[in-house]
Amino acid sequence: MTKKKCGKIAIIGQPNVGKSTLLNFILGQKLSITSRKAQTTRNQILGIHTEKDIQFIFVDTPGYQQKFLNQMNKRMNKSVTSVFHDVDVVIFMSEPKILNEIEIDLVKMIPNDIPVINLINKIDRITNKNKILELIDINSELKIFKKIIPASIKLKDNQKIILQEITEFLPEQDFVFDVDDITDKNERFLAAEIIREKIFRFTGDELPYSIAVEIENFEHKDNLRRIFATILVDKDSQKPVVIGKDGEKLKRISTDSRRDMEKLFQSKIWLEIWVKVQKNWFDDARALKSLGI
Repeated sequence: MTKKKCGKIAIIGQPNVGKSTLLNFILGQKLSITSRKAQTTRNQILGIHTEKDIQFIFVDTPGYQQKFLNQMNKRMNKSVTSVFHDVDVVIFMSEPKILNEIEIDLVKMIPNDIPVINLINKIDRITNKNKILELIDINSELKIFKKIIPASIKLKDNQKIILQEITEFLPEQDFVFDVDDITDKNERFLAAEIIREKIFRFTGDELPYSIAVEIENFEHKDNLRRIFATILVDKDSQKPVVIGKDGEKLKRISTDSRRDMEKLFQSKIWLEIWVKVQKNWFDDARALKSLGI
């Protein structure tokens, strides 16, 4: 009888290296939101992928950075480093360039007994293959990584290779989750994340990432989910940016959010969204706690 393998894999790296994109591609659906903005992911999110006798439990973490250090950013950085003591493998994602000081410091925080895989993403941007080989040699000299995988994570074949390389380090044990589970997060959390992604998409650079979404009420009856959400902004001037002229932008955010929710939850969605100003919410410990950050 084939023994089962099951383990937790942390996905870490600086903002915008493709951590959430990797998780979404492996799961075959959108679980972690993606955006050009740094630290779009604010919470540790478990993504569960089961193949035959192997269960991969991925932990998607916020991008580690030291540029902004308000209460929210400090909490997000801490959530990255705290995960090291609760995983079997760490995937450290980087871009095809020499690692900077912050990246090296982050990797050195990982306990020595935890295997680390360096996944160099976006190699499709590099036309000279010798540069990739040079980069692998440079990263190897750090004596930190068990494996170094150059890849473009959007390619299906590359995703299979990544899973194969991870499998070697997973312990033999029974599955932790049911084979049909894809996450540990509840629907309230997922609904808020969907709305937040649409805000980033439709406001672009007009709005800093200091916005949050709070689900005030979530009702589920038969094949209908009624969701009432509030978008929190930091300044009075940001409110019209989210609402748009004649409410047009908020309407687009609502329409696209509802469409994604119906696809994810497989049900009809009644969605109402308000916009509220709550100054300095990202530096307020109580507000952050209520938002689960």
